[in-house]
Amino acid sequence: MEEILKKIKKIEQEEARRKKCPLARYNKTKVHLKQMAFHQCLKRNRWVFGGNRSGKTECGAVETVWLARGIHPYRANRSSVSCWVVSLSQQVQRDVAQQKILYYLDKSWVREIVMANGSKASPEYGVIDYIVIDNVFGETSKIAFKSCEAGRDKFQGTSLDFVWFDEEPPQEIYEECRMRVLDKQGHLFGTMTPLKGLTWVYDEIYLNKHNSKEVWCEFMEWADNPYLNSSEVAEMSESLSSEMLESRRYGRFTAVSGLVYPEFSEANVIEPFDVPESWQDGISIDPGLNNPLSCHWYARDYDGNVYVIAEHYEAKRDVAYHAEKIKEICRLLNWKKDRFGCISALMDSAANQRTLNGQRSVAELFCEQGITVNTRVNKSLYTGINKVKSMLKPLNSPPHLYIFSSCVNMLREIKGYFWGNGDAPIKRDDHAMDDLRYYVCSLTDRQEAKPEKSWVEKDKEKLYKQLRLNR
Repeated sequence: MEEILKKIKKIEQEEARRKKCPLARYNKTKVHLKQMAFHQCLKRNRWVFGGNRSGKTECGAVETVWLARGIHPYRANRSSVSCWVVSLSQQVQRDVAQQKILYYLDKSWVREIVMANGSKASPEYGVIDYIVIDNVFGETSKIAFKSCEAGRDKFQGTSLDFVWFDEEPPQEIYEECRMRVLDKQGHLFGTMTPLKGLTWVYDEIYLNKHNSKEVWCEFMEWADNPYLNSSEVAEMSESLSSEMLESRRYGRFTAVSGLVYPEFSEANVIEPFDVPESWQDGISIDPGLNNPLSCHWYARDYDGNVYVIAEHYEAKRDVAYHAEKIKEICRLLNWKKDRFGCISALMDSAANQRTLNGQRSVAELFCEQGITVNTRVNKSLYTGINKVKSMLKPLNSPPHLYIFSSCVNMLREIKGYFWGNGDAPIKRDDHAMDDLRYYVCSLTDRQEAKPEKSWVEKDKEKLYKQLRLNR
């Protein structure tokens, strides 16, 4: 009996200790919504762009410990994990990522600590080379620490399950780490404050210029962290310049002053849904043969909100190919046709120019394929851009322009659309931006469809007309 009581007491003590563990507290009380979105995402290349103290490093450290321990609540766990934690320098490693990892690692899990310098009796004051921990599968996992200042050569040769980048690494080190996770079909994640401007991360991750289905990113700011003191947040916000506030608080890339549409945010991006047929409003095309042809389908509800719901975006194809793709998407959407049974679309007036053989224009070629185009579009940059701006972020209401997340090329272009010299945007990667302007400039106030009159009402109207004629 005494032996049983001892076992029960030991179990109770272990349970009490476990509840006090920082990792258990994080999962129960400390994690906020943006951090949870990061943990739940199953993409293989995830990035958090966060302001200082937004909680980005916290979720990176917890993700690392969960995966190494084999207790990740949302991903398939592996029995023996090998990973890297990559910091900009050994000093930053010691002061930031290493401290967070040690905080969330229960000492009873640690099998061995190997130091690069300093004493393993007090690892928090030195620089750790790697930590070996016991995982729940009865095996061990290895968390190794790497410094970008060591150079690319130190990032070669190892096969890894995952890599955590604490702050933005040089691109060559990022590419080398991608190779390290290839064998095991592993994954990468990064947590960073974008202080270096429009670097490779802006193009590769935020703009996702290769349209990878495995790239995911989100922004964290001070307001997302409910554990920050509101008065401290307000005081700090007032002390920073507008440019510093963008990166230090909101985690945004700091060169946004050159963006044509700084009003665009994740609030304008929504997941696809079944759009009522009565919302179908128009198709807009920016034609291209060698350059990409950009075509988007637009819906509009009776509150005037516009939804970009589908896209066809492809280069180096002829009119027949594009027309067939457009008709295919129309069939999938059950898209309306005009009274002649044709698909109608807006198109750049340049489509009226004759082709190289001088016989038919692009507009005529599309018409032959069953797509009637209206080339009398308003091409005013000033008018179109200002209309788009006002719809992306109205003064006193939610957005009036929403883009389906499946329209990846429009999203990429709008994030990378910059002003050039003078009052015109740089003429590069702007095909979707052009067809968006054509559509927005075509909008008029939409009147709600009137209900069909009953046969009684129609008979009454006829009777009244006859009475008026007989008088």
